[in-house]
Amino acid sequence: MNLPETFTSCYAEVCVRPDDNIATAAQKMKDLDVGALPACGADDRLKGMVTDRDITVRATAGCCDPGGTRVSDAMTPHILYIFEDQGVKEAARLMEEKQVRRLAVLNRDKRLVGIVSLSDLAVKAGDAGLSGAALGQVSEPAQPRR
Repeated sequence: MNLPETFTSCYAEVCVRPDDNIATAAQKMKDLDVGALPACGADDRLKGMVTDRDITVRATAGCCDPGGTRVSDAMTPHILYIFEDQGVKEAARLMEEKQVRRLAVLNRDKRLVGIVSLSDLAVKAGDAGLSGAALGQVSEPAQPRR
C-alpha cells in the first residue's frame, strides 16, 4: 500500500528557508499549530527540518537572539525520508528502526511533497498493530546525559 495522499498533503506548501530567522519559524509553527517545519532551499529541495524543540534546546537555551538566529543554526540538516510511492509498512519500519516520529516524503525528483507522522500512521493507516509497534519503538526511553 503506497502512502495515502492525505499523509503527504499537509506540509507540501509550508516550508521555511534556512536563512529565515527562528522567530519567523516559531510564528509560522504557531499560526499552523504544528511542531515541525521543513526547511527548503531556493531550489525547493529539502535542506533540513526545524522543530519547536530545536528552537528551544538549540537556540533559546543557548541564549540566541530569535530575530538574529537563522533556521539553519537550529535545524536538523540530515533528514530521514521516504518516497511517496513507498508503502505505509516501510514508513513504519523506518520510524521504528530510527526512532523518529516524522518522515519527510519526497517524490522521485527528491522534492518535498509532504510529511508523514507517527500519528498519521496511528490514525489513518487502519492497522493498529503496525502503528502500535512503531509507537513502542519510537517511544523507547533514551538515557539522559548526566
